[in-house]
Amino acid sequence: MANQLGKRYQCPKCGTTILCTKPGNGAILCCDNEMEIQQPRKLPSSD
Repeated sequence: MANQLGKRYQCPKCGTTILCTKPGNGAILCCDNEMEIQQPRKLPSSD
């Protein structure tokens, strides 16, 4: 799996979050688990 530049990854075990600043091949590991890509947060509406 390729790491995507500018994407945030989170550890499912400890909750550590990182921001990818260098894309590349391979997996991002934390606590011996592969980190999961985070979905973007929704912005509040400006009504």
